[in-house]
Amino acid sequence: MGFAIFIMSLASCSNTKKLPAGESLYVGATVKVEGPTLKRKERKVLESDLTALTRPRPNRKFLGMRIRLLAYNLAGNPKKETSMFGKLKYKFGEPPVVLSDVSLEKNAAILANTLDNRGYFRSTVTFDTIVKNRKATAVYKVQAAPQYTINKVEFDTDSLSFVGSNIRSTARRSLLRPGRAFNLEMIKDERTRIDAMLKENGFYFFSPDFLLIDADSTIGSHKVNLYVTLKNNTPKNARELYTIKDVYLYTNYRLNATNTDDTSKKNAILYNGYYVYDKAKRYKPKLFLQSMQFEQGDVYNREAHNLSLSRLVNLGVFKFVKNRFEVAGGPFSQLNAFYYLTPNPKKSLRLEVTGTTKSNNLAGGQLTLSWRNRNTFRAGELFTISAYGGAEVQYSAAQKGYNVYRGGLEASLAFPRFLIPFWQIEKKGGFVPRTTITLAYDLLNKARLYTMNSFRTSYGYTWKETSRKEHTLNPISVNYVQPLYVSPEYQAGADTSQPMAKVIEKQFILGSTYNFTYNGIVEGRNINALYFSGTIDVAGNVAGLISRGGSPDKPSQLFGKGFSQFIKTEADFRVYRRVGDKSTWANRILVGFGYPYGNSREMPYVKQFFIGGNNSIRAFRTRALGPGSYKDVTHDLVLDQSGDIKLELNTEIRTKLYSIFSGAAFVDAGNIWLYRPNKQKIGAEFTKNFIKELAVGAGIGLRVDVSILVLRLDVAFPLRKPWLPEGNRWVIDKVTLGDSRWRKDNLVFNIAIGYPF
Repeated sequence: MGFAIFIMSLASCSNTKKLPAGESLYVGATVKVEGPTLKRKERKVLESDLTALTRPRPNRKFLGMRIRLLAYNLAGNPKKETSMFGKLKYKFGEPPVVLSDVSLEKNAAILANTLDNRGYFRSTVTFDTIVKNRKATAVYKVQAAPQYTINKVEFDTDSLSFVGSNIRSTARRSLLRPGRAFNLEMIKDERTRIDAMLKENGFYFFSPDFLLIDADSTIGSHKVNLYVTLKNNTPKNARELYTIKDVYLYTNYRLNATNTDDTSKKNAILYNGYYVYDKAKRYKPKLFLQSMQFEQGDVYNREAHNLSLSRLVNLGVFKFVKNRFEVAGGPFSQLNAFYYLTPNPKKSLRLEVTGTTKSNNLAGGQLTLSWRNRNTFRAGELFTISAYGGAEVQYSAAQKGYNVYRGGLEASLAFPRFLIPFWQIEKKGGFVPRTTITLAYDLLNKARLYTMNSFRTSYGYTWKETSRKEHTLNPISVNYVQPLYVSPEYQAGADTSQPMAKVIEKQFILGSTYNFTYNGIVEGRNINALYFSGTIDVAGNVAGLISRGGSPDKPSQLFGKGFSQFIKTEADFRVYRRVGDKSTWANRILVGFGYPYGNSREMPYVKQFFIGGNNSIRAFRTRALGPGSYKDVTHDLVLDQSGDIKLELNTEIRTKLYSIFSGAAFVDAGNIWLYRPNKQKIGAEFTKNFIKELAVGAGIGLRVDVSILVLRLDVAFPLRKPWLPEGNRWVIDKVTLGDSRWRKDNLVFNIAIGYPF
């Protein structure tokens, strides 16, 4: 503590002793607002907003110290900016902000003008400075007059003119309402709102600048009347409603070349009212029909205009899309629309290399090679073939040699539309729906244990309602898993251990899945936002109707194979809240429930829930926790633990430290359980006492955000171990960070890419 105080004192002295003679270091401004009608909350908001308007800003602080100013002073006067001290002074350091840099009169005028704009007419602003130990603070005192409110709003436009009647029709949705406080920003927003509504109704050349909102503040009682009018000098074309005449689509536009519009219609294909210029015949015209949101003769509509651009971009076929409108010749108010489309390369090859490290002492990587063929059948289809291979190596002495090798091949064909037999669906909006057919083969080899292979196929749809809401429906989803090789060592264990046998059992899953995602954080990471993802997975219901009813002991079969029957649901709910200027509080609740029935006593292994690891409860090894109070201590081989039910709760405070570095402190809790009891896993069944079986861990982390990715290092330790006897499960009192044996047994390090949630 004494050392910290010494450093702060040193920094403070260094920051002021090198100031020019007669100068003081400017350390900021305070604004004190008083007013006879102000409420406490209103006063606080005004003080905060007005303080933020003062200029210049003082030197920045880090942990209470002006580190950049200190560096500027300590660097001296280096001769070269490229030298070490030159970079310290000119790249990292900040010159001192002094009192003479502050214009008190200008700041006071800005504050007074802001008060007028918010309806505090005839308020006064006075100013002074306080200088102590060569540190200066600017003090602004505001005497706020009573705020004016809106008495009435009149839309005084010519109701006989077309544009005037349209403006009047927007009155019922006006932002300006009696009783609301007068605010210039709200008046600007009202003009923008009216302009947007007119753009939706064909007034292509209209602008907010053509609207005038007069204010009459002479009526008394601190009230104001507002009159919305159309300026007399509004041009003729802004008063007219425009319709679409011709639409031209140029499918091979090059940005780096001199392009001229070929409006000779003989060189175009006329398809449902659209002129498509495609000499190479790369595209079927129906591709554009499903993208364009207006037709010949339609009234111009800004929303349809933007949605057309969005759909063309979301096709994935074109690298760049731009458009323009021009007035068509003739006696009518019409527009010609021109769309310029720059194609993506038809075929591409992509190589991805990833590295992983897990808390179960596995480290490795994966190589993925993907080949893409865009516009496969000339209607925007995307055909992809991906091959991957990877390995994870055990570096723990106890488990050394049990390495994991994986590989696979996946082919998918995505259509930019709904493909439903005997049914045509036209999806409107700015997002292109997709139908995807997938076929894949995966191979997993756990050295010295077993080799499993699986076949996957699915047929499904993905579509978006908005930028935040997305749906995925796979009416057909098939997964067949079987062992290729089981080592004698593992088979010996599986013969006596049902958990070991379950890992290598054959699995035939025939079902359907549906997922809905609401992503409120698409606009930014550190904002107040909500996120929700819900999934329903149903397997074996249709197959069960075809075949006779079965049981786990005598399963019914389809195509000579026993199949799994279950219903699985999962919900992931997250809440993000800003805490101060640099911190975010992130919370997650994850609930999963699987109900095995018919042929299945437990959920199939590949469909069960797992818990623990760098994106889960970080104080416990990946997939090593649970189920319930069960802990596997009978085998030298550490098995992945799985369950039919899952509950996980996470809370984390994320704080920006400096530049690209952020810190975090977190607490995680949760566990998994089996739906039915298992004699070989005592304590694994879900009961009413499940709360007593929650594992709890805590830790801290460092994040490095380099824009394109976030590198994360977390270190965590258990606070509660559910496998211990009741009454001894909390282990907070046993935390001894100074004990090397405790650290070895309890500290878990997690290295990952991206945030955990």
